[in-house]
Amino acid sequence: MERKNNWKAWLYLAPALILMALFTFFPLINTFIVSFMSDYRSYSLGRGTGFTFKNYGVVLGFVARDPSVGTLDKTFFSLTGPSALTNTLLITFVTVPISVILALVISLALNHIKPLKKFFQTIFFMPYVTNVIAVGLVFATLFQPAGIINKIFNLATKWVSPNGSTWGTCMFVLCLYIVWNALPYKILIFTSGLQGIDQQYYDAAKIDSTPKWKTDLHITLPLLSPQILYITVTSFIGAFKEYNAVIGLLNRNYSSSANVPDMYTVVYYIYDKLQKGGNQIQYASAAAVILFVIIMLITLVQMQVSKKKVVY
Repeated sequence: MERKNNWKAWLYLAPALILMALFTFFPLINTFIVSFMSDYRSYSLGRGTGFTFKNYGVVLGFVARDPSVGTLDKTFFSLTGPSALTNTLLITFVTVPISVILALVISLALNHIKPLKKFFQTIFFMPYVTNVIAVGLVFATLFQPAGIINKIFNLATKWVSPNGSTWGTCMFVLCLYIVWNALPYKILIFTSGLQGIDQQYYDAAKIDSTPKWKTDLHITLPLLSPQILYITVTSFIGAFKEYNAVIGLLNRNYSSSANVPDMYTVVYYIYDKLQKGGNQIQYASAAAVILFVIIMLITLVQMQVSKKKVVY
């Protein structure tokens, strides 16, 4: 009887497993294989001419680029100027801590507010259901030379202007936009976690006349640590895959020849290579594998830290 039920279970899982194999595992394995191929022209033409590590050298800048690419080729990694990896790392390690801390503070504040609590929760969650591109266009309008931000602070800064803006101003607005756009979901998760904390802990703290800040520090935060871990891990993964924010906010194709800063991310770099086609596909595959490895390493470090810090 038990064996029969096992067969039924596998039968029910079969469609999901087949779809996962076709659309998840096969692309992952194929991307890994292509990243080591030489002269891989296209998916339709099949395999390249041989096995090589050169693709990773070209992507990381250790090996000279293919002359056919030209001077406008985007850089994956560079220590001397903006590149896909440095932009992505900066976005990740700036926006994730700020957005997580801000969302946590706002959630704790909402937890202590009794009147209009639901109203404020709704207000903070509204940006989450708004289209990312539409919000980016609003931000771009606010930070135009004749926009509201410059008028309020009496500035003449070209934050995200097609002509005259700098890498620093664009990165500042981009990080601000990403933080603002990331807050609603984080606040939702934290407020949900706060609702699940047993009220008895707070009642005991009140009996001992414990200040609210100590209650939050020694009771709320430890019991909220599973949600904090989840948000931190998913935020790092999402930040490393950032692409929509660049398109939504800046809304143009960046190149080193134009009078605009290079704001592309790793995922932008990968899409750019795939769009060019030809032997650029093998470079896109190598960049994708590097991104996968970086995300996996950071996730493993976070999971190891969580074993000592997270309270279940």
